[in-house]
Amino acid sequence: MKNTITLLLLFTISISFSQSSTKKADKLFERMWYKEASVLYELELGKFERKNKKFNTTNDSTYINLLKRAGDSYFFNTDMKNAYRWYDKLISDFYPEVDAEYIFRYAHTLEGVERYGDAKRWMKEFAKQTKNKDDRSDLLDQESLTVEDVLDILPQFILKNVAINTKYSDFGPMYYKDQLVYSSAVDSSNYHTRIYHWNEQPFLNMYLGKLNKIESDLKLIDAFSDKLNTRYHEATLAFSPDETKVYFTRNNYDGDLQRDDKGTNHLKLYSAEIRMDKDSLPTWQNVKELPFNSEDYSVGHPTVSTDGKLLYFVSDMPGSIGATDIFVVDILNEDTNNQIQDSTYTGYSKPRNLGEKVNTAGREMFPYITDNALYFASDGHLGLGGLDVYESRIIDANFQKPVNLGAPLNSELDDFGFIVNEEKNKGFVCSNRLTGKGDDDIYSFIRLPKEEVLCEQLIRGYVSNSITGERISNVEMTLISETGDELETAITTISGAYKFNAILNCATNFKVIASKTGYETKEKPIITLNENGETVVALGLETLNKLIVEERGLLKIKIGIIYFDLDKSFIRNDASIELNKIVLLMAQYPKMTIKIESHTDARDSDDYNLKLSDRRAKSTRDYIISQGIEANRIESAEGFGESQLINNCNNGVKCTESEHQLNRRSEFIIIKM
Repeated sequence: MKNTITLLLLFTISISFSQSSTKKADKLFERMWYKEASVLYELELGKFERKNKKFNTTNDSTYINLLKRAGDSYFFNTDMKNAYRWYDKLISDFYPEVDAEYIFRYAHTLEGVERYGDAKRWMKEFAKQTKNKDDRSDLLDQESLTVEDVLDILPQFILKNVAINTKYSDFGPMYYKDQLVYSSAVDSSNYHTRIYHWNEQPFLNMYLGKLNKIESDLKLIDAFSDKLNTRYHEATLAFSPDETKVYFTRNNYDGDLQRDDKGTNHLKLYSAEIRMDKDSLPTWQNVKELPFNSEDYSVGHPTVSTDGKLLYFVSDMPGSIGATDIFVVDILNEDTNNQIQDSTYTGYSKPRNLGEKVNTAGREMFPYITDNALYFASDGHLGLGGLDVYESRIIDANFQKPVNLGAPLNSELDDFGFIVNEEKNKGFVCSNRLTGKGDDDIYSFIRLPKEEVLCEQLIRGYVSNSITGERISNVEMTLISETGDELETAITTISGAYKFNAILNCATNFKVIASKTGYETKEKPIITLNENGETVVALGLETLNKLIVEERGLLKIKIGIIYFDLDKSFIRNDASIELNKIVLLMAQYPKMTIKIESHTDARDSDDYNLKLSDRRAKSTRDYIISQGIEANRIESAEGFGESQLINNCNNGVKCTESEHQLNRRSEFIIIKM
């Protein structure tokens, strides 16, 4: 969610560090120009790497802050893949010194790249570190509720990408008469040729769309109102029950953008009324700021109760529990009891926070109220990644515990802006999921009554090494029916994940088989869950022999270090002991074919090292053949000198002997078995 997040991001996070080369990036970040800031942070991080600088957790605060800012610039731009890159390095290199908030963000990026098991582990770590301090820990540290549980929620929505979506941000739908008003950054007017630097897209304005007969699609009619649209952002609106008054979100703008003392332009809520113009045509006029706006915090994203008495909105005003909360005010009139009237808030009561049942330490966004429930988006409650949509039922005028509405309504990215006609079980939701047309898209949906939902299951899971726990890629997965028929095959991804597309019956017996060269084949009988959703099946594989390991996707024979005398390539007695292990392994597996690679450290000349390593590789091959292994089972024996160092011990770099030794290695790569 890109343009949208600027409207949602009702707070500014600041981390200060003084390197002059990052000042421009910091200024861009503070102005929420995240796309441009991320480029500069990446360049600065690249400089550190090119210098081969060694970092530690005690004195490289500048580097740590660069990693945080680089990750944040993508995180707040909802680019979870790139945010994960930098947060992963931050956590990998500097944990446990990293503060808990970055563990929380890291967990969300793991969800965003569909590494749900890892996300769960880091959510638990976040809960452990913030116990009794952050209410998100209570939500996330529950054995009875996991990401897998959210994935297993009964699917109850059928989604359709609507026709008006563009390559830009389209979101924030709201019913108006028999039409739909929505926000878009589509470049369709002179105003929109102005570019918003945060994501290099035009500014947002509100548009009117015509619904088709079955309310599953819409067609652009025109701009909603030239009286309300300005040259900056307008988005997310709500109407009074009689549709004669509108509440809408806009930048703090009265002819000029207004900023606080930190340079931040906050959001404000405005109202307007239908009045007749000089030609006796109804137009939106009398635009007013709502009295609880401020120059120091943001207010936006309104929704009005069906009786017109309550206005709900989002803000980071004082009294907020988290980054942004949902508040409510009474809409007052002259007959309203003066006891709830506050002269500071003429026409409205004082804002009230909805409380900890709904609001969290994270972000609550885009509320939509009906007679039966409050719907909203949040990243503080347990979800699938980014913002998810939740439903809080209203019982005896009290909001109940929010429930995640599950997939496919929610995804690993941002899902928000939910509105619904509960009588028709139809509505609209917004998402920046990768299957859309642009940044943020509007989707129509049909919500299926529970009695109409068929019980169907999908199977997904992951494969890992039983000993090390490392995920295994390129494993062939086979799904077998109860009668022994092969239903489908799949291949695990780089993260070890797999998913079958076959739609299966609930509570039915199946079998999953995992096989890969160099590993023992694993079969696992399963029974699909007795409810609609997915059955998660994890498998652990072991290599055929403890000498066989997988490194960076390659199967290798791992033996002790092969030592050679200085400037020599003949096989010493201690080396022959190790090489005999390979001979025995290849005798045990007569179909095994390998290739031999020999490497040196960076000392001495490149040409000398290349020739020396090649002699040693071929000497190693000759020894193995001399012990009875057929020559055609060694595909190649080649030296690479110092061209493939596995650390930074390059020419001129001072390293210890043990560090140089890591580069002096012989590798035995398994081609087939």
